[in-house]
Amino acid sequence: MFLAYKMVWQDIVMGVANLLFTYSLANQVHVGFRKKKGFLTLTSSGLTSVGLYAISVAFFTLSLYFAAVASAINASLWLTLFIQRIVYKKA
Repeated sequence: MFLAYKMVWQDIVMGVANLLFTYSLANQVHVGFRKKKGFLTLTSSGLTSVGLYAISVAFFTLSLYFAAVASAINASLWLTLFIQRIVYKKA
C-alpha cells in the first residue's frame, strides 16, 4: 500500500502548510503548560480540533498521507489547547 505511494504536489503543499500551522501553535501549547492557563475558548479549540481531525481523515481517504499526518498533528495540538482550557480553567 505505502510502497507504491506517489506523493503529489497537493499533498506536499497541504502537508507543509499544516506543519507551518503546527509550528506556530506549538509555542501557544508550551506557554499554556508553562503558565498553567488555558488561553483559548472551548468553542474555538474544540471545534477546530474536530474539524482538523475530519480533514485529516479526508486527506487519508484521498491518499494524501503526508497532509493527513500533518493535519492530525495540528488537530492534536488544538485538542491539547482544549484540554488546557478545561484543566487550567480560565486565563
